[in-house]
Amino acid sequence: MRIALTGGIACGKSLVAKFLNELGVQTLDADDVVHELEAPGGAAVQSIVARFGTDVLASDGGIDRSKLAEIVFTGGSQLVATAAETAASHTGGSRSCATAARRDLEAILHPLVRQRLLDFSINPVPRSPFPVPLVIIPLLFESHFESDYDIILCVSSTEDRQVDRMMRTRGYTREQAEARLAAQMPVAEKAALADWTIHNDSTKEKLKAEVQRCVAWLVGRMEKAT
Repeated sequence: MRIALTGGIACGKSLVAKFLNELGVQTLDADDVVHELEAPGGAAVQSIVARFGTDVLASDGGIDRSKLAEIVFTGGSQLVATAAETAASHTGGSRSCATAARRDLEAILHPLVRQRLLDFSINPVPRSPFPVPLVIIPLLFESHFESDYDIILCVSSTEDRQVDRMMRTRGYTREQAEARLAAQMPVAEKAALADWTIHNDSTKEKLKAEVQRCVAWLVGRMEKAT
């Protein structure tokens, strides 16, 4: 059984992952995989430099994510580079160039990310209270990875709460936060496509209880499958 967790920006995926880990669920985040691929000696470094030039190299031999983000950022592809959220957007003719650059970067990274997540998903976790690993893919549907997974979970919040969290925790203006939302698939649409939705519109305690209910449901699904 392969399980993926997705959700919208500022919906609380990291906190949900923390609660899952506390319950014995082993997780791997797609954003962490991208960091590995772009780190010194990472599997994507050579291809990225071949496409974008040595200017995107950091002093340690890895990829300078902020420099790369300046090239590829168009308000999307957070799977590609979380650092892109703070980069300047492009306008006019440069937007077309940036969009092409983003597609090129995704063509390099996505197959590597996809395979790494699948490899993680199919390996059972021995001596664990929850023997099936779970992957976290913020842009699961946007990247068309959903067919790889048997069960999809979604962390959701209202758009007002997403905007509020981005303003409070990331220092965005309201306009910047709303632009980030506009660049993504609405979380309500993701929730409608998911098998289970974890709602994060209240306290941490209530979110933890939601995660506990979700894990109990997953255990039931696994028991029925055996």
